[in-house]
Amino acid sequence: MTKHYLSRMQFAARIGVKPASLSRYKLPTPDVIVGPDTRPVQGWTIETIDKWNAARPGRGSRTDLKPWIKS
Repeated sequence: MTKHYLSRMQFAARIGVKPASLSRYKLPTPDVIVGPDTRPVQGWTIETIDKWNAARPGRGSRTDLKPWIKS
């Protein structure tokens, strides 16, 4: 079965933001990186994006009030 990876533009569309807004987020580690070291292209699976999006705080959420958990 072939895996399908989404680009940054598709990532942004999936979570409902403009592509330029992604630079403000700490994105999950890409599932794949393709291309030369000077200009690599990152890709994420739909599952990775949805899991990350479900776990991120909502708009206006005060993350500084939550206790830090060390793993």
